[in-house]
Amino acid sequence: MSRQRIAAAAVATAAAAGLAGTLAVLPATAQDSTEDTLTWGACPEDVTGGERMECAAVPVPLDYADPGGQSIEVMVSRLASTDPEARQGAMLLNPGGPGGAGLDQPVGMADLGLPASVTDAYDLIGMDPRGVGHSTPVSCGFTAEQAHRGNVPPYAADDAAVRAQAALAQGVAEQCAANDTDGLMPHMTTANTARDIDTIRAALGEEELSFYGASYGSVLGAAYASLFPETSGRVVLDSNVGGTALDHEAQRRWGSGFEPNFAYFAAWAAERDAAYGLGDTPEAVRDTYFDLAGRLDAEPVGEYDGALFRFIVFVSLYGEDSFGGAARLWQSLDAGDAAAADRLFDELDVPAATGGDAAGTPSPYDNAWSAFLAVTCNDADWPEDIAVYLEATAADREAYPMFGGAGANVTPCAFWANDPVEPQVPITDEGPANVLIVQNELDVATPLEGAQINREAFGDRARLVTVDGFGHGAYVYGTNACALNTTTAFLLGGELPREDVACEA
Repeated sequence: MSRQRIAAAAVATAAAAGLAGTLAVLPATAQDSTEDTLTWGACPEDVTGGERMECAAVPVPLDYADPGGQSIEVMVSRLASTDPEARQGAMLLNPGGPGGAGLDQPVGMADLGLPASVTDAYDLIGMDPRGVGHSTPVSCGFTAEQAHRGNVPPYAADDAAVRAQAALAQGVAEQCAANDTDGLMPHMTTANTARDIDTIRAALGEEELSFYGASYGSVLGAAYASLFPETSGRVVLDSNVGGTALDHEAQRRWGSGFEPNFAYFAAWAAERDAAYGLGDTPEAVRDTYFDLAGRLDAEPVGEYDGALFRFIVFVSLYGEDSFGGAARLWQSLDAGDAAAADRLFDELDVPAATGGDAAGTPSPYDNAWSAFLAVTCNDADWPEDIAVYLEATAADREAYPMFGGAGANVTPCAFWANDPVEPQVPITDEGPANVLIVQNELDVATPLEGAQINREAFGDRARLVTVDGFGHGAYVYGTNACALNTTTAFLLGGELPREDVACEA
């Protein structure tokens, strides 16, 4: 399989002035009522677990500044509470991204171990956000031969690598603009998706709508709780990016997050040196990482150069269940076996390779990547001067030598066709105390600092639950009993803990 790369199509996982008043209070298109006005029916056949749910299309304005203008459809799913006496309302879920489809999330979280007391208390509402999946999807026209490293820009070893990335990024931005023939892209924003959520609330006939979001879902939830403090119900922000946009500074935090998370993997690998041979101490595993990355920089094994190797290691740190496959992939690259590396890479299920070899065949990841780019580029005022990226990558390579240069690298947002249509949503500490922030201390994609940023910004509206744990996702997606019980108690009772909570391992 070919792995030719347009690495610029990747941006990251991760001028904030006050939002213009007229936009901040734009009304929902559906009139508030106590009646569910949606027409529920069967879910699309490709929705996992769809036979256990019902789905409906919700009309929303393409542009909330022109609510009577063009409308688009957002599709939602519902896993209904089966206990009328226990039911407290509805809770909308978001799996992250941006660009992540979420119609299957209610069934997915229920099957993963969401407590029965929560599924009894809430109708769980899934959602393909605007521009994603079954919700008026956007497309940059990415094809199978355009391999892609997901949403992470490549490691930049020097200034020449940054400039090369800039040229690729510009081409991707131009491709996205050329394919946006319907004019959807400029309206792909976190603020508009938050407004869509309140429109969904009104259409459901709910006075309040609770929310759970992980990763980018924390960005969306922070915006929702800030734009609609009085109609947002109980809000759980898990694995926090920090703030209401996945901007350049949030992306750069990957450098600081990589090092402590790698130390966790290094300790794991050292304990299994007899099986993997990566080093018998964490320090030795770290040395192996630098040695192998350097050798691949000088002489790639097939399509695996040093930048791709660093990316693979980064995504393998999302959860411990990836460690074994990643360690075997290290072995294959060390032995120069590209075929074995391909097999192991595919087993890791990373959306960073081609979808096939046929020229012009659409990539299976086209919509997800396109939506990611549109939202991240529209949400923040990204630097356009390449000198900013040259300086940032140089600083991060020195501060975080394992991966720091990647998070600071150039993305297509530097060349995006349209400027943001509105300022970034400011988090507000005015409103009900209804925000619970849950965060593993070790999380490569969303380091602890993001949760601390949100905690400070929300003030007395929020409490922070830090977990002495590793991985991306703390509530339900993690296994810590303290985090599970604290979050569940909030969702059922509506009261925040009296103070911040520190959950032991």
